[in-house]
Amino acid sequence: MIVVTGATGNVGRPLTRALAEAGQQVTAVSRHAAAVPDGVRHAAADLAEPAALMPSLAGAKALFLLLSGDMHAAGASPADIIDAAEASGVRRVVLLSTQGVATRPCGATRIAMRALEDVLRESGLEWAILRPGGFASNALWWAESIRARRVVAAPFGDVGVPIIDPADIAEVAAACLLDDRHTGRVYELTGPEVITPRQQAEAIAAALGSPVRFHDLTRDEAKAAMAQTMPAELAEDTLTILGSPNQAELRVSPDVQRILGRAPRPFADWAARNIAAFR
Repeated sequence: MIVVTGATGNVGRPLTRALAEAGQQVTAVSRHAAAVPDGVRHAAADLAEPAALMPSLAGAKALFLLLSGDMHAAGASPADIIDAAEASGVRRVVLLSTQGVATRPCGATRIAMRALEDVLRESGLEWAILRPGGFASNALWWAESIRARRVVAAPFGDVGVPIIDPADIAEVAAACLLDDRHTGRVYELTGPEVITPRQQAEAIAAALGSPVRFHDLTRDEAKAAMAQTMPAELAEDTLTILGSPNQAELRVSPDVQRILGRAPRPFADWAARNIAAFR
């Protein structure tokens, strides 16, 4: 049995589905009740209380660990989840980390994530670590304004990074959970090309068949909006990367191609599959 945390999110949902379709027994863990694919067991648990996760881990052979935003805040103790997994007899953990651990190792949230990576490495568990860059699904932040006014409001409109489709992250995670060849590996996951927010808006407009106007936000305006759904420090770190990506963050990684045997999906593909959110 494989336990997937964050199972109702943009990575966890396709991962749960992929594992179920591969014939695996899956327990999908999320904070609140949710619909899951046929044959998948759902469990409600808050990762801030690792003891609540213990019943879901009983009998599990592997765990996909995705931390919610509040688990990056000061005072959180995500290492306790790894301890709980080891105590429950879990054999393998695949951790969703972040590219910034390598590209900007001095930020507070990235220091904390690197510490969690180190806890996992030093545990008695088999492990794999995934370090994605920006997510294509972050464009869902624009869904309401596109539906209502056909406007995308975002900072740094002409600064791009190679964002990745969460479905590709999910496929890589499934491979790492199921295949021993990925044990002890760290993978950097990016999309196939650098794309700016303005170009993303154009791709959404093309999928809609309707013009979408782009409005540049200031950094402060963007931070205020992001801080409503994530710790302010994490919002600040994210904006620093989006506004001034370094060479490592502009690099298109070959890891998705190596693991899946195909190129990562472009943003236009993600937009077409998710266009209902913007109509």
